[in-house]
Amino acid sequence: MNWDQIAGKWKELKGQARQKWGDITDDDFDRAAGKRDEIVGLVQQRYGRTKEEAEREVDDFFGRI
Repeated sequence: MNWDQIAGKWKELKGQARQKWGDITDDDFDRAAGKRDEIVGLVQQRYGRTKEEAEREVDDFFGRI
């Protein structure tokens, strides 16, 4: 699934992302609105990941959906 598709189906996918990254609030996910850079930034900030680690984690997660 590409990022345009993810953004288009964000309301459906947000719940799965919320289960994966429980420290990120619904409001944060709403503001991210399926945008890769925003989600990567949230994962990086909340979980103390490097940018590369957060990118890999986000890409792996959404690549499996």
